[in-house]
Amino acid sequence: MNHGRRILWTRVAFIAGLVGLLEALCRLHVIKPLTMIAPSQMVQELIALAWSGELAEPALQTFIEVGASFLFSVTVGGALGAVVHALPRVRRTLDPLLASWYAVPFFVFYPLLVALLGLNVLPLIAIGVVFATPAMMLSTLAGLDRVPRVMHKVARVHRLSQLQEVRLITLPSAAPHLFTGLKLSFAYSFIGIIAGEFILSGGGLGYGISYAYESFETPKMYALMLFVLLIALVANGVLHVWDRRLARRRGLA
Repeated sequence: MNHGRRILWTRVAFIAGLVGLLEALCRLHVIKPLTMIAPSQMVQELIALAWSGELAEPALQTFIEVGASFLFSVTVGGALGAVVHALPRVRRTLDPLLASWYAVPFFVFYPLLVALLGLNVLPLIAIGVVFATPAMMLSTLAGLDRVPRVMHKVARVHRLSQLQEVRLITLPSAAPHLFTGLKLSFAYSFIGIIAGEFILSGGGLGYGISYAYESFETPKMYALMLFVLLIALVANGVLHVWDRRLARRRGLA
């Protein structure tokens, strides 16, 4: 068994042990049912919600919002990062702002976004974009910083066009950091959308969790929380596997 597989099975064993401990504590009523239900009951409730069709509409709304936020953030964040990297003076001006970006409570701007974009899903998508775009910008800047200067000289010696230089030199050299930007953009988009739905929205998975909490529907609340957690785990797992495959192609893993 290689090192990667040992790490994977260690993670699986840790998660299984934690779930088993929670199951035992809930079944023995060390944790009261009104506080938390057993993981097996969460799974049963989640299956019931999916079977009844009650899960489809909020899940679809959340997926659309996260997908739109993620795609926009990656596109705009990558483009802005490339532009800022080419303009050192602009970068020196923006660096302190980007470093302190996540200290700003962006949810306070929701009324302004509603006034500008209307009472629909667009303000929530805008919040997700605001959360995720700086992560992609910073990762793009970090990736472009690590392209060896000698490689640019090689490109000029071989008279490569700008498009060829980007495709053959810049993107392969910056790929690890760009992929980190993809993962962070997804995470921040997901967090921003779920938190926005929880606090501000009238639909989606975040709203469903909030409504179940306020209605004392503990099983439904934990079932939706489990679904959100599973989405995050699966998405991060897929991105991690993709990252490892790209790393092997580059001979880095």
